[in-house]
Amino acid sequence: MEKKNIREVSPEEMAAFLSVNGEKVFRAKQIEEWIWQKGVQDFEEMTNLPKSSRELLKATYYFDKLLPDCIQTASDGTTKTAWLLNDGNRIESVLIPGNEKYTVCVSSQAGCQLGCRFCATGTLGFKRNLTVGEIVDQVFHARKEAECSSSSLSNIVFMGMGEPLLNYDHVLSAIQRITSEKGLGMSPSRITVSTAGIPAKIRQLADDRVRFNLAVSLHSAKENVRSQLMPVNRAYPLAELAASLIYFVEKTGTRPTFEYLLLHHINDSLEDARALADYCKQFPVKINIIEYNPVEGSEFRHSPDKQRDAFVQFLENRNMVVHIRKSKGKDIDAACGQLANKRKD
Repeated sequence: MEKKNIREVSPEEMAAFLSVNGEKVFRAKQIEEWIWQKGVQDFEEMTNLPKSSRELLKATYYFDKLLPDCIQTASDGTTKTAWLLNDGNRIESVLIPGNEKYTVCVSSQAGCQLGCRFCATGTLGFKRNLTVGEIVDQVFHARKEAECSSSSLSNIVFMGMGEPLLNYDHVLSAIQRITSEKGLGMSPSRITVSTAGIPAKIRQLADDRVRFNLAVSLHSAKENVRSQLMPVNRAYPLAELAASLIYFVEKTGTRPTFEYLLLHHINDSLEDARALADYCKQFPVKINIIEYNPVEGSEFRHSPDKQRDAFVQFLENRNMVVHIRKSKGKDIDAACGQLANKRKD
């Protein structure tokens, strides 16, 4: 009999399975606590279950767990891990220190199908969506690492490999597990989901009344420039994206964030800043200016500090809420997809 992934079994299914096999039904709750609260990945660690129950589970189910394949730690404490999945695919997560607490950047897909030109993940191509367990596992590992440093995991950002809204059901189910009292009990306000801009899915988020934060990778408010950088813009142009964000704000009352990667001579001129300010007039929004992490062989270059500061000042003079996100892990393969690219066979 082929084994099933235990993290894809509902509590009701587990209760029925235990009943059919002569086990106590209340053990379904114990099993769920071991998996989603304590993050165990070995049936032998479920110590309040009798040996017969553990053997039954072991014979029937498996864990879709992550195995560390390569770990890099930067001088600033940023740690990037390439994880090996059960099927041989690789993903990445990044643990970022700050103010005595940690943020983890997690992946939602193995590879990505959107092909953004500045992103190393796009060169991997799309492999598959991650399971709920594989997503939550990245958070379990990050929490454990933070605790080993006598600290805590305070924030989760879905800004790793893949487009989260193209793995909508699994991402939202993972967030439900992370925020549930039966899971990790984290606040939704500590979670940010970043999208390249899929209007129908942004509207679905609004209809589902999500309580986590939404970030949009914009990178240019000029149609032709954004289409060159992000092919997704050809399918969902700026006007369509704006309409979905207006809908999102009206439904949720939440202010989204624009992620804007500054690329020298591409999108960092005052004319680009003016286009961005005009685009942002349509809805309340925060702007994160991101420093570019160079990728080997890339055509793009880091925007000089003087150019960056002029860009930011232009926006602030027009009452935009702007934050400069300093690049972390500069002395490791910090750009998304770099490490997994190097580890691929």
